[in-house]
Amino acid sequence: MTATAAPPAAPSTAPTPPRRRRRWHRLVIPFALAAALLTITVVTHAVDQPDATERGYLSPVVTDDDGGSRLAEALRGQGVTVQRETDTLRALLALDTGPATLFVPAPELLHPDTVGALADLPAGRRLVLVDPSLRVLESVDLPVVRADRRWATRAVAPDADGVPCPLPEAARAGTAAAQLQRYAPRTGFANTLRTCYSGGLVHLPWAADVVVIGAGDPFRNDRIGEWGNQALATGLLGGHGRVVWLDLDGPAPPPHFGTGSSGEPAWSPTPGGSTTYGSGDGNGGQPGDGYPGGSGDSGDPSEGDGPSAGDEQDQGQGPPPDRQNPLWAAFPAWFWALLVQLALAALLVVLWRARRLGPPVAEPLPVQVRSAETVLGRARLYQRARARGPAADTLRAAALDRLAARLNLPATTPPAEVAALVAARTGGTTDEAHELLYGGEPSSDAELLALARSLDRVTRTVAAPPDHPIEGDLR
Repeated sequence: MTATAAPPAAPSTAPTPPRRRRRWHRLVIPFALAAALLTITVVTHAVDQPDATERGYLSPVVTDDDGGSRLAEALRGQGVTVQRETDTLRALLALDTGPATLFVPAPELLHPDTVGALADLPAGRRLVLVDPSLRVLESVDLPVVRADRRWATRAVAPDADGVPCPLPEAARAGTAAAQLQRYAPRTGFANTLRTCYSGGLVHLPWAADVVVIGAGDPFRNDRIGEWGNQALATGLLGGHGRVVWLDLDGPAPPPHFGTGSSGEPAWSPTPGGSTTYGSGDGNGGQPGDGYPGGSGDSGDPSEGDGPSAGDEQDQGQGPPPDRQNPLWAAFPAWFWALLVQLALAALLVVLWRARRLGPPVAEPLPVQVRSAETVLGRARLYQRARARGPAADTLRAAALDRLAARLNLPATTPPAEVAALVAARTGGTTDEAHELLYGGEPSSDAELLALARSLDRVTRTVAAPPDHPIEGDLR
């Protein structure tokens, strides 16, 4: 018995699954939302964090959130004289009349040529600097450097780091919002640095007491009522019974050096100013001799906070006032930040509900459409999308529906049986019918066109009644 070789297996004609497109938006949208949330957080923090160089920051006559009017009222309530000065030289001269505390809420506004004068304060005085920069610390020759800085001010106890606070005022105040900028001893400083609030406050008991605090929250109107902020602020400033409050509206002008009436060097805060420093005359330009904020100034804005004679002389030389849009000042800063967040939220909702563009999706048609009409009606759409696979599937599905209706086949008929019946009616082979009805995706437009013509020819042949000529038959 001779064994016959088995015929070679037919190549697999199973359709290859269409390549799924990468949905880039699934990767981009989460990162975009995270970036938007991070941006909103940073912008909101920048808007909420006060700027020490802005006009009115910790001013004793400003009543908004970043002002210091509540602190000034609390000091006056304790019998402390609040003397507001808008000029560096007059503030220094005001310390010559007796013990007092010089409060500098914005050291960055001081002119570099005048910062060094803060290191020569008389004995029995106190200097309080709020969040000074490294330039100010070096100019005053303080053995302190800036260490790490927090994202937001933190309320801590004076001995939060386990080291007892050596400053009685801070120890009595207890927990306060004083930890924003921390300080450390300068390299080469041999003594132990007296710190409180985990390095947020430094006390240097020199001839003139120097207190450096790294946060302005205890002095602000919107934060003074929290924790022990008011007790800390009034304790630091009211120890000598008089506060010289240096309230600068902007960067201080450079000092003007000239010659006084006695021939000695004179120093005026502005060119052409009449105030001299160390002129050697009888009164020496002491406060009380024509200077607002002298010994008779009570610090009341209605009495001693108006423009002085020196200010009137400088009005013609100073820069013009800033003209701001009144709309910006009509609403607080948090309102504009909230408005921006609502706008971004609305934009995200629009993007979420917007129509999404993607690959063609097979949908059932409301009416029966012949294969030839499908090709003619949607040819350009499929050609533009290069969707040969979906187009071939649509043509084959329409042809199978018509063939199943003509051959009385249920929808669950196996493909092999359908191919055999179609081959018997058309006169071809079963493999040819199976390839035609269940083959793979065409690789070119020419193959797709040939498939459409073959399906149309088979459908016309099988579906036409025996006694009725098919369309195009010439008999």
